[in-house]
Amino acid sequence: MTTRFSVIRDATPPGDIIRGTVVAMGNFDGVHLGHRAVISAAIDMARTRGKPAFAVTFEPHPRSFFSPHTPQFRLTDEAAKLRLLAGTGLDGAVVMTFDGPRAGTTAQDFINHDLIARLGVSGVAVGYDFHFGKGRAGSPSLLAAEAPRLGIEVHVQPHVDILDRPVSSSAIRMALAEGQVTEATAMLGGPWFITGEVIHGEKRGRDLGYPTANIRLDTNCGLRHGIYAVRAGIGDKRVDGVASFGRRPTFDNGAPLLEVFLFDFKSDLYGRQLDVAFIGFIRDELKFDGIEGLVRQMDDDSAKARAMLAAAPDAFPKLGEVG
Repeated sequence: MTTRFSVIRDATPPGDIIRGTVVAMGNFDGVHLGHRAVISAAIDMARTRGKPAFAVTFEPHPRSFFSPHTPQFRLTDEAAKLRLLAGTGLDGAVVMTFDGPRAGTTAQDFINHDLIARLGVSGVAVGYDFHFGKGRAGSPSLLAAEAPRLGIEVHVQPHVDILDRPVSSSAIRMALAEGQVTEATAMLGGPWFITGEVIHGEKRGRDLGYPTANIRLDTNCGLRHGIYAVRAGIGDKRVDGVASFGRRPTFDNGAPLLEVFLFDFKSDLYGRQLDVAFIGFIRDELKFDGIEGLVRQMDDDSAKARAMLAAAPDAFPKLGEVG
């Protein structure tokens, strides 16, 4: 059994791949409750067999390959996805490069070459709607039909419902686009988070008594512009705060920026990586006629954020270390 979360890639030598692994297959954008049900099934199957459990996922996301000029709001980039997968109890992940040759691989060749010959899997868990192979011809029913011939076990996970609808990455993206952070958290099984480097800003917050850690999010981020209660991860430390994501209409109406004010925190964060989990939505962005009104509103936002965070004392994504 592996002792750390390891990552297998296309260039990994065959001798470094453990045979008999049970895999959970999917794109796993967000690693939401539906994904976690598939992963739990793979882990249960693996533990019964005394084998490791791995996720099989694809990078870049197939949508980005097939529609390179269409903006794609990803819930998790590759690094964030792997950290979330590492926090589920899986032993590792297989990251397959999704490119032209991969897109042209038939479903049968994917099963025979990638799953059996290369990985030597003994079991596969997939969601009810997972498709693979050229033209998305591969399906859960194909895997189940092939299982006896291949001598593997196949588990097909039904959809998971939350709030009277199936959990899906697209539903979570829609919730975040509408500022429905509570709904997104329910479907994810924990708060949505981003990771970014703290950069220098205009220092306006410092002058207003609200110095912020500024982070540029992906240009395709579809999060609703507004004010949020957040919890930041700085290494192993957790710090509560309030954040603005948007264009700063009172000042410059510039490119979207995440500005995080951390409560009771003084250290210099420039150049450091910060995890920021979104706990609650407070309000939309507003344009103020003067600084005095803005500061009063920021005081009120901070009070509301503290109340939201006090009601969710342990809210933070469960992240693992990737070896």
